[in-house]
Amino acid sequence: MALHDIVSPLPGTFYRRSSPDAAPLVEIGSEIDEGATVGLVEVMKQFSEIEATAKGRVTEILAEDGEPVDAGQVLMRIEG
Repeated sequence: MALHDIVSPLPGTFYRRSSPDAAPLVEIGSEIDEGATVGLVEVMKQFSEIEATAKGRVTEILAEDGEPVDAGQVLMRIEG
């Protein structure tokens, strides 16, 4: 199976949850479909959804909730 990197399209703050009291959108081992929202990046109070680029299982989450990220930074990996 191939590994697919999900990268941040822009610099900002990465969030794994849709709101502070919500459960994480995905966890290691989660089965997801292509296009599924796996996180959010916030820039100046504007939130952009990060979508899965492939169908598969989340094998690694490389960015922590609330962590600053750069454009092109790998946020997580999917095996699919």
